[in-house]
Amino acid sequence: MQWHAGEREIKSLFRALDCERIASHAHVQADPAVNGKELLKRRDFMGDLMAAIKERRSIRNFLDKEVPGEVLDQVLEAVRWSPSWANTQCWEVIVVKDGEQKQRLQETMGKGNPATRSIVEAPLVLALCGKKDSSGYYKGQVTTKFGDWLLFDLGIAAQSLCLAAHDLGLGTVIVGLFDHAKAMEILKVPEGYELVTLIPMGYPAKGSGAPKRREISEFTHWNQF
Repeated sequence: MQWHAGEREIKSLFRALDCERIASHAHVQADPAVNGKELLKRRDFMGDLMAAIKERRSIRNFLDKEVPGEVLDQVLEAVRWSPSWANTQCWEVIVVKDGEQKQRLQETMGKGNPATRSIVEAPLVLALCGKKDSSGYYKGQVTTKFGDWLLFDLGIAAQSLCLAAHDLGLGTVIVGLFDHAKAMEILKVPEGYELVTLIPMGYPAKGSGAPKRREISEFTHWNQF
């Protein structure tokens, strides 16, 4: 039997599911078209999302196992739907699969970079590039205190990529310590774009434990710093 949920029913359901914090905001969710199964489905989604955020780790050791094209497409779909400044979608992704090309990129790694071996060991390296003078601009004029907003947008895209990869059983590590200019030459990144990060991606050979995190109360401020 299908039932339609109003504000009271939604709150009761969330309390029963031990979701008091969500229940306190049930007025946002109140919708006569939403039934109990849909509410449970949404709760499961939020649980999966939080699990991905908490469980995703930087992976630097990979199995010798190819990533299927359809799996790669799902990761790129997550990038596609990432938010960006005024929907500029300033990202470009170069998928590096060729072994020789990966070896050339490995030579650009900074001294002591723990991801140096990952560049050649991972079956894929995703190079995230950003279009300059687009994000954070209006009619050709920069509009933010920080200038070009591409690093912010590429950071969001990288997070989407890594969480989607984790959800699909893949591991990733975001690499920033390398010779960007040399890597841009290798990848033939055109004028007007910046190479921001390299992300090796593949099936993890081994995982790692969770690093220590600050408590919410340590970084949260109310009304002023």
